[in-house]
This record gives sequence, C-alpha cells and structure tokens, in this order.
Amino acid sequence: MISQIRAHLALLVAGMVAFVLMGVGSAVYGPVLPGMAERYTLTLGEAGWLISAHWIGNAVGIATMYFLAEKVPSGLALAIMAAGAAALALAPGWAPTLAAAFVFGAGYGMVTAVFNPAMLTAFGARGTGMLSLLNAMYGIGAIAGPLIYVQLGQNAGTVFGGLAVICAAASVGTALTLKPGGKSTQSAPRIGFRVDPVILGFGALGVGLEACLVGLGPAALMAAGVTDVRAAELLSVFFAAFLGARILLIFTAHLIPSFWIYLFAAASALIFGLGAVFLSPGLFFVAMGISASLYFPAFYVTATRAMGSDPRVPSVIIGAGLVGGISMPLMLAPLTQTEGLAFFYTVAVLGLILTLGSLISLPRYRV
Repeated sequence: MISQIRAHLALLVAGMVAFVLMGVGSAVYGPVLPGMAERYTLTLGEAGWLISAHWIGNAVGIATMYFLAEKVPSGLALAIMAAGAAALALAPGWAPTLAAAFVFGAGYGMVTAVFNPAMLTAFGARGTGMLSLLNAMYGIGAIAGPLIYVQLGQNAGTVFGGLAVICAAASVGTALTLKPGGKSTQSAPRIGFRVDPVILGFGALGVGLEACLVGLGPAALMAAGVTDVRAAELLSVFFAAFLGARILLIFTAHLIPSFWIYLFAAASALIFGLGAVFLSPGLFFVAMGISASLYFPAFYVTATRAMGSDPRVPSVIIGAGLVGGISMPLMLAPLTQTEGLAFFYTVAVLGLILTLGSLISLPRYRV
C-alpha cells in the first residue's frame, strides 16, 4: 500500500485538494439559498434553480469528459471551477449568478470525471477505499464551507472569491504534476462498455437525494422552525457525519459488497427520515449525513464493475447521478416553501422505495 501511495502521490494530493475545494463550494449553496431568494425577490423554489444550474453545468462537464477524457489538461477543470467561483463572487444579478453556477458546476463535473476513475484504477484492490478517502476530502471541505460562511458574516461573495483564488492556485499545481485525464502513470487498457439501466437508475435517485439533502436541507430545517444560523451549523455537523462515514469506508469498503453499502444507505435514509418527522428534525438531519455519504461510492463501484472499464464508462455513471442531481432539487424545493415537515416525509418515502428496490436487486449485484 505504501509503495502504491508513493507511486501515485501526485494523483493522490491533487485529488484530495480538488475535492476539498469542491466540498466547500457545494456546501455553501444551501446556506446562501434563502439570502439569494430575498436579494432577488424569488421564492425558495425559484432560488432552487441555483442548485440545478450547478448540476446542469456538471452535466456539460461530464459530457465533455466523455469525448475528451484522455485529452483534457488536468489543470483545466480546476481553472474552470476558479472562473465560476470568481463569477459567483462578482455576479450583479440573478441571471449572471445562474450562469456563474453553471460554469462552476462544469469544472466540478470535470474534476469528478478525472479523479474518481483515476483513483479507482491506480490503487487496484484498495481502489474502493482510496476512492472513499478522496471523497472524504469532499466532506472536510463541506464541513468547513458553512462554518466559513457564518464566520465571514454570511457573505457569499467573500467565500466564493476566496474559493476562486485557491482553485486557481491548485489548477496551476495540478497542471504541472499530472498528465491529461488525471494520470500520473500509464492508464489501463479499455475493457468493455456495457450500459446497465438498473444501476444507473439507482445512481440517479441516490445522488439526487444527496443533492437535495445538501442543497435544500437548511431551507427544510428553517421550514421546520430552525433559525438560519442554526441551520448552517447543523449542515456542518451533517457533513461531519458524512465525513465520518466516508472515513469508515476507507478501512471497510473492501470487506463489504458495494451494493450492500447502497442498501444500508437507503434503509438508513428511511429510518432517519422518519426520525426527523416524528422526533427531531435537526438531530436526524445530521444523521442523514451518513446516508448521503454512502450513495455515490457504493453506486460508482457497483456500476463500474457492472459496466466495464472503458474510459467512457465513468462519464456515463456520473452522468446518471447528474440526472437526479438536476431534477430532484427542482421537484423537492417547493416542499421547503411552507412551514412543516413535508421535505422529511419525502426523504423517508424515497428511502423506502430505494430500500425495497435494493433488496429486489441484490442477486443482480453480488459484488
């Protein structure tokens, strides 16, 4: 393991830095949403387009990588993130803000498509655990994001401006150390390209639910009577739970079939959703960080094994998640506009659907 880390140190460091920055950026969207709605005289449902613009940008970034994965300079994705973050800091109106979120999302999607498959391939049998380590860095950034936002006086411009500077610096360092496609060594040969609609459907729903919890969770808490500052603090604790689960996966993922991890994520979302409705929205929203953290790595590894290692496969897998990430926040955002617990009821129902579907599909994905 030590020899693998030494051999792929540049890839590991670049990926960890990139995912910390992604975590900060994505976690700030939730706390800024109510302020955006007030600033531009929008409903929370309309302001939810900010999150969807980000995910639509993701889709464009992923589509770009589908065709150009082995040709895109490694620093370009972070440079695009830097441009989007700078535009978010300076945008003078709602339309420019949406455009900036789109650009930031495009870079975000390209980073995901570069580093996830590169880590999974480079570390062989330990690839699942190292993929979890990489994504745990996202959790660290996501924990820091809302806290930084609060400490800076809830000034989104300052947060995104700082993020732009760091992304720009990271893009230079990445461009100097990695080859196109995120590779520090020769890539593996293309092996197979089999589309599996069932696992892609699980990915769309799982990643979509994660996007809703991250982006709409604070607004849902406020609809349930929690103050805006407290909601931002709870989001940080949510990401602490998110990070803890990802760290646990580093040491256990190679021992558990990946689709069993997805089943656990679905069942826990059902339990925690019911807990938020009937016991404590804040406490069980935090617990949902565990569920949210497991969907993507479990889905990604299961789908990779089911669909093959052709360089186009990661873009298709991540693209399926983006379908949910784009559409589900739009569908669930209206649930945060009125007082009550409708959002958490919906999380519980989705958890039930995914749990039943996962149980039915277990024989198909015994890997």
